[in-house]
Amino acid sequence: MSTGYKILDNIISQGILPLFYNESAEVSLETTRTLYKAGIRVIEYTNRGAAALENFKVLKKAQQDEMHELVLGIGTIKTVQHAEDFIAAGADFIIAPIVNPDVARIAQQHNMLWCPGCMTPTEIHLAQENKAALIKLFPANILGPGFVSAIKELFPGQLFMPTGGVELTLENIRSWFKSGVCAVGMGSKLITKDILSSGSYNQLYLDTQEALKLVQAAR
Repeated sequence: MSTGYKILDNIISQGILPLFYNESAEVSLETTRTLYKAGIRVIEYTNRGAAALENFKVLKKAQQDEMHELVLGIGTIKTVQHAEDFIAAGADFIIAPIVNPDVARIAQQHNMLWCPGCMTPTEIHLAQENKAALIKLFPANILGPGFVSAIKELFPGQLFMPTGGVELTLENIRSWFKSGVCAVGMGSKLITKDILSSGSYNQLYLDTQEALKLVQAAR
């Protein structure tokens, strides 16, 4: 089994993929440590600011030094240059908000999981043609679980993960899994701006444990 598929199995097993970015390396590190302490083993750091690459390198060092079971991916990768930069920095997998076949080829060359973002059946088809094992449905709050129910028979066997607006409630998470997704991505609904700005890591710890319980209950 390739490394990419092992990581995919890890995401499916965890059932939730936390994702975040913060311009502070210290906040990014403490957030990652808190998620790990709460039981998270796969995290997506997002390339959404000028400090993303340097912060990612800090997280990779901490992964190697103290969080040995952590799988650390990079998100919001739209260009080949960004893909190459973060692969060189040690990214374990790549998440994207769009389908860029050139980024897909880079990921394949490195035997990496590439998870592109799609919003239409045409984009899903394009992602499949470029060997996307997992497709991110984005923005999930616009698409809704009904979208998955409506299109999943068009793409038998395809794995989907909604991201963007998944709520931290049993009702919402259950509706996604019932529609047929294999995991849910959770960003600001879990790792809120208030938590990041105030350093409320204990709250994040409790919320993350609750999220993991909700996913297990929803399946």
